[in-house]
Amino acid sequence: MSWKSYVLGAATVAALLATTACEPGSITGSDDAKPSDQPSATNSATPGGTASATPSGSSGDTGGSDGNGDGGNGDSGAVAACTGDDLAVSATKEPADSKEARHLVLTVQNAGDKTCNVYHYPYVKIGDAQGTTPVIKDSDPDPGKPVTLAPGDEAYAALLVAGGGMDEYEANSITLTLHSSRLGSKAGNPIDVPMPVGTVYADDGQLVTYWTTASGLALDFITSK
Repeated sequence: MSWKSYVLGAATVAALLATTACEPGSITGSDDAKPSDQPSATNSATPGGTASATPSGSSGDTGGSDGNGDGGNGDSGAVAACTGDDLAVSATKEPADSKEARHLVLTVQNAGDKTCNVYHYPYVKIGDAQGTTPVIKDSDPDPGKPVTLAPGDEAYAALLVAGGGMDEYEANSITLTLHSSRLGSKAGNPIDVPMPVGTVYADDGQLVTYWTTASGLALDFITSK
């Protein structure tokens, strides 16, 4: 072999080695690419994990609120208190042909489209009396429980206008105010009761009963007075 052939062969080998080192498919190039692939895999997993965890936590919070909160099961089946807007109010004499209007039946009818409760007894004011009519405590038919009125249902309270007491006075108006659920409280404004006669004669012996769904039961507490 001549020296020229040797030099050309060595140059060819060097050129081949240089070309191989620069190719992108080399082993060294593959190892260098691995770190750049790893963050890509991590970024792909992170949104997936976050999206899965967020709805799960949100659903759990909502379920806890619905199960324990007042706006969930607690109020969904509750019956609201009746208001003056829900009720039609009337008063009748007992007996109906009585010349005197000493014994009256106060009637409230649920004129709305939803069931509601009336509580305890009505606060009654006859004419210009300073205070409200005392209640007959023993007349509560079911102590501590309201009278529940479906649409069209009625509740009754008997009113003794004059019990043979002192300080008789004339009155041409009667109002009633509803109780709220707490005994001794008031709900809403006074409601005008249509008068069964032009004038009644009241005295300080007047009395009223608790609400009941039986007018005869209410009357039993005042007709003997």
